[in-house]
Amino acid sequence: MILGSILSAIATILHTLITLYTWVVIIAALVSWVRPDPYNPIVQVLFKLTDPLYRKLKGKVPLIYGGIDFSPLVVIIILQFLDLTVVKILLVYSEKL
Repeated sequence: MILGSILSAIATILHTLITLYTWVVIIAALVSWVRPDPYNPIVQVLFKLTDPLYRKLKGKVPLIYGGIDFSPLVVIIILQFLDLTVVKILLVYSEKL
């Protein structure tokens, strides 16, 4: 009973973090289209949160085609996959306990 509640709480927190990071990726992608001021603290935080992951992806797979960077789209797809698999598995397993 207690283990099931803990797993359910972990799944809920993980879902919230994935959703929050998805919005950070979306906002950072939208901000990058308008040539933001690089000294703006909000812009710096957005890029510090997203650039390390983009660099890892670009190092493994070229994600720029025709001048368009598809890294944010790939990150969102990966996040949604994690949300639909790992979080759901945790929730289903927590209900069985």
